[in-house]
Amino acid sequence: MHCRLYIDEEITVGSSMGLASDQGHYLRTVMRLGPGNPVIIFNGFGGEYQASIEMINKQETSVYIESFVDITREMPVRVHIVQAACRSEKIDVVLQKATELGAVSFSIVRSERSSLKLDGTKLDRRIERWQKIVIEACEQSERTIIPKVQWINKLSDTPNLGLAFTLHPDTDTSWPEQRQHMLSTPDITFAIGPEGGWSNRDIETLAARGFQAVRFGPRVMRTETAAPALLAAVQSLLD
Repeated sequence: MHCRLYIDEEITVGSSMGLASDQGHYLRTVMRLGPGNPVIIFNGFGGEYQASIEMINKQETSVYIESFVDITREMPVRVHIVQAACRSEKIDVVLQKATELGAVSFSIVRSERSSLKLDGTKLDRRIERWQKIVIEACEQSERTIIPKVQWINKLSDTPNLGLAFTLHPDTDTSWPEQRQHMLSTPDITFAIGPEGGWSNRDIETLAARGFQAVRFGPRVMRTETAAPALLAAVQSLLD
C-alpha cells in the first residue's frame, strides 16, 4: 500500500516541497518512513505525483517531486449526495464511506426532522472537520479528486444535478425501473432523509426541486447506510 498525502497547493515536478507538521509526524511515527522512501502526493486537480522523502525530522519534513502520473479513478457518472442533517457521527460515516465509494460532492441540508443545527463559527469548524474527513478518505482510497462539502440551510435550496432521486419507502417507483436511465446521464443526485425519514412536506419540497421519489429495495435503511449502498449499486451498474 502506497503512502498518499494531499497538499492544497500547486505541485511542480523537479522541485522540493515542505509538508505540514502533522504530515511529517504521520510519515515518521506512523508509517516509519525515512529519507529516500517513496510517497505519492496529490492536490485534488487530477492525477498524482511520485515523490520521495528528502528530509524528515521533528522540526521539518520535505519531499522531492519526481514525476507526474496522469491517472483517474473516478466513476464515469458523477454522483452527488444530499444528506439530511442528522447526528454528527452519522454524517462522519456518510462522508467517509461515500467518498471511498466515489461521491463527487456532499450537501448537508436541514429538513423538517433534522436534529442538527449549525451556524456561525460552529458551522465553519464543522465544515472544516467534514472536509478533513473527506480528504483522509481520498488519501486512503487513492482518489485524485477531492469532493466538496457544503451546508444548506433550506431544503428548498437543495442542489439537483442531472437525474435527481430521493429515497422514500412509500412510493411505487422502484430502483430497477430507474437503473437504465442512470447509465446515460453524466450526473446523478441522491437525497437521503434524516433518522426519522422525510416528512410529507419535505417530499413535496424536493419534488418541486425536481427530485423523484424512488424505493430502494424492500428494507428501510439507516440514514448513514443509504448513501454507501446507493453508490455501490451505481458502481455495480457501471462496472
